[in-house]
Amino acid sequence: MYHRCEPLFPHKQKQRSCGSLHVAKHPRQKSWTTFMFIVMLASLYYSFQLTRAAIPYHRSIPTESLTSKDHPPEFTGLREWERNLPQHNLDLPFPEGEGGRFVFFANSKAHPVGWNNKLNDMLMNTWLAHESNRAYVFHDFVWTKSHYPRPSSAYRDWVPRTPLNAFISGPSAGGPWEVGDNAPRSVSEDWFNIVCPKSERRYINTRDLKPPLRSADGKVVFETWQKLLTDAPEKCVEITFDIWFWSGERSVSLWDAFKVSPVSRLLGTSRLVESAIERNRRLFFTAGHPPSIDPFDNVLSIHVRRGDFKEACLEHAAENSTFYNWNLLPFLPDKFYPPPARVDTVPDKSKILSENEKLYLARCLPSAVSIVQKVRAARKEYLNNPSFSAPDSFVNVDSRHSKRLLDVLYIMSNDGTEWLDDLKELLRKDGWGRIVTGRDLKLNAEQKDVGVAVDMDIGRRSAVFIGNGWSSFTSNVVHRRLVDGKAPISIRFW
Repeated sequence: MYHRCEPLFPHKQKQRSCGSLHVAKHPRQKSWTTFMFIVMLASLYYSFQLTRAAIPYHRSIPTESLTSKDHPPEFTGLREWERNLPQHNLDLPFPEGEGGRFVFFANSKAHPVGWNNKLNDMLMNTWLAHESNRAYVFHDFVWTKSHYPRPSSAYRDWVPRTPLNAFISGPSAGGPWEVGDNAPRSVSEDWFNIVCPKSERRYINTRDLKPPLRSADGKVVFETWQKLLTDAPEKCVEITFDIWFWSGERSVSLWDAFKVSPVSRLLGTSRLVESAIERNRRLFFTAGHPPSIDPFDNVLSIHVRRGDFKEACLEHAAENSTFYNWNLLPFLPDKFYPPPARVDTVPDKSKILSENEKLYLARCLPSAVSIVQKVRAARKEYLNNPSFSAPDSFVNVDSRHSKRLLDVLYIMSNDGTEWLDDLKELLRKDGWGRIVTGRDLKLNAEQKDVGVAVDMDIGRRSAVFIGNGWSSFTSNVVHRRLVDGKAPISIRFW
């Protein structure tokens, strides 16, 4: 920026100096000055017109970008990649190809639930297919209106769906098994429709098997279905399960085997999610810290579900629900014990329900003050735990000894109100200098579609994660963290 001595529109003034510049009164010089002044005005006018022309252009860039973000992406390249998977070939030898064995779990399309409920279902069904020597059939994730990250006006004449490989990678999405594993690879639903037309499918009604399994342990349920699918002579099988198996404690007995299964070990982050995290990696560095191989080694992530979740919490209270799926693993801290069921002869049921609601809401929908207290305690217990030291990738170079750092807080929340701002302010007052939320992430149109998977991967990578025990999102983060080898002390619940 520079400053002229003369005002843009000069008025009669006393002669004054401006540095070494002096205003002369010679007629020829005066004419020359007038000429230069006119040229200057013309130049300014021309520049002003260019600026006026440039303003809509520069403003149009974010407007166009926002518009494209609100329009569902087509994922043309990714869909083409899925179509061209090498296992989509009729000439492949058994157990793939035209004579292969396939199983389609239609429940993952039939039930209108969120991504994390379906992911949990997909992973277990992939494992069941693998153990039955059948190809798992994967498909697009079909969104419900309440979960899609765009307004309904963006898809009035279209049901929003996202390719599975946008969310995850690995065998569940058509990726290869390990060398030496001869199990058939997963195939897309489109390929399944080619190799297994509806007229050639065996439809298994789960009602025929459910009665004796209604209260059976998870291992018994799994082994029963594994035997049925292994022994079935038909190459094409279609089943519709329900999702309620995961809502109680029966699944816990499957953990030890599922954790080391190739489905868990080979489950990976999609390239799209990786690109979103790389794009926003800088947000997780703090000033004065050395460059780190993994900046998430000093991040504490919290899952703060709000909004419509209060209704879900009240339903859990009414049903005396336990935590969800892997959140129930016995070696994890912060257990929740539902109150004992009351008999019908209790005189004041409304009072009991009210007491239950308070108990559940304290853990399921914690207040801002409770969140701050829990974050403070989890941070202290993690840093003071002597059983393990800081990761090699993030060490305080100012300390003589290896010392863990935990100075970046990431908030995953669906809250879009001032409540989240108030929470951030309370956390800042409690000593958090760097706080990042999902609002701060810069995502393109495709990355926005998988924002929930981006959050999940940040939760997986973080040094400490605090989640909601009744949440399928939290359960999936717990699964990934434990498979990665994260310590139980680094996994907490409200």
